[in-house]
Amino acid sequence: MERGDADNFSRMGTLGVEEEFYVVDAAGRPTAGSDELVYESDPPDLLDGRLDHELFKCVIETQTPRLESVSEADESLRAVREALVDHAQRQGFQIAGAGLHPLARWRELEHAEKPRYRSQLERIQYTQHRNTTAGLHVHVGVDDPEKAVWVANEIRWHLGLMLALSVNSPYWNGFDTGLQSARARIFEGLPNTGVPTTFDSYAEFEAFETTMLGTDSIADRGELWYDVRPHTGHGTVEVRVPDGQHDPDRVAAFVEYTHAAVVDLCERYEDGETGRRHRRELLDENKWRALRHGHDAALLDRSFEEAVPLEELVEREADRLDVPSLWTLYERGSGAQQQRQIRAEMGVDGLCESLLLTEKQ
Repeated sequence: MERGDADNFSRMGTLGVEEEFYVVDAAGRPTAGSDELVYESDPPDLLDGRLDHELFKCVIETQTPRLESVSEADESLRAVREALVDHAQRQGFQIAGAGLHPLARWRELEHAEKPRYRSQLERIQYTQHRNTTAGLHVHVGVDDPEKAVWVANEIRWHLGLMLALSVNSPYWNGFDTGLQSARARIFEGLPNTGVPTTFDSYAEFEAFETTMLGTDSIADRGELWYDVRPHTGHGTVEVRVPDGQHDPDRVAAFVEYTHAAVVDLCERYEDGETGRRHRRELLDENKWRALRHGHDAALLDRSFEEAVPLEELVEREADRLDVPSLWTLYERGSGAQQQRQIRAEMGVDGLCESLLLTEKQ
């Protein structure tokens, strides 16, 4: 049983970005291709050791190296995307970006053969069998384990705002779900997902992780799939709530926002703030509003005394954290809105084409 270590929380403000994408065929439809891209061919040097398959053979994950700044993260994620697109094209595939591919029909797609995933399918059954989701995960380094747990507790309010801005999965199994992020709801069918509860200390979180491993509740710590978690292996706070994205500008904005929020909370911790200890039920309400309404959502503010339109919350947070790129996420409209518009105007073929990544985006 591999566990993390408090000593891993040693560097402040570093960044790492993990993106999940869809492997698609010449027509832009999801197809099995991760074996060819990960195991049966040599990826570019930039992707060596930073490319992995996921549960379905049509989903692939990229990982940046550990990075020192937001600007370096932006450059790295674009280079990684370019390398992935080139690698896929050389093997006869294309790459698409979304929280759910609109034509990913889970009953018709192949699952990976990796023992870890076969075990999950056997243990979890239906909800894992249908899990065709793709997400964006942002790691921010924190230099103290107690601080990391406190930040993970406090950043939970931001999750609803992050999801509302990232919604990019209105379609599932070919039909319109009426949601803006069906991915968020489908993924919550798995155990150990959603908004986590608070932990009073690193020791309490470590004891929880140890219990889950020791009781065979999870096979490894990676199966703690919560929307945010202290990552005891990397020494980071990992935010996992956003949908997968097509547009790298959106990803860059999420990275900047997440980094700024974590750094701000670290400073507040060091100044002796006690924290808000939000109720999970109210945070769940915010997440529901976000995944249902996206950019049209009104979310509960930090005091939970009123519901505030997303535009106003974006303005507040952009000013407070000095992250003007939050307006990039809001003013362009959501990915879900764009997907619906493209499908209405150009049909399914046009929608699939719109999700394709290019070497130069």
